[in-house]
Amino acid sequence: MAKADTDELVEEIEHIRLRLAGTVDELIDRTNPKNVARRSLSNFKAKFVTEEGEPKMETIIPVVLGAVGFIGVLVLIRRIVR
Repeated sequence: MAKADTDELVEEIEHIRLRLAGTVDELIDRTNPKNVARRSLSNFKAKFVTEEGEPKMETIIPVVLGAVGFIGVLVLIRRIVR
């Protein structure tokens, strides 16, 4: 094997090692519990608030109505049982 081929292989292995290290670091960052919680909170918040901080009524109103309906059903069932 020529010296140039060996040098090319060593260089290619080094590039692959650096890419793999970057991938591993990214996976570690993605699975960090604090980052997972931060992303989950951001995703949840994005469903109810626009980027400008305005409430998204098209999402909030159905959730509120669903909660009120659920509580109403529970109250109704409780009155029927008594």
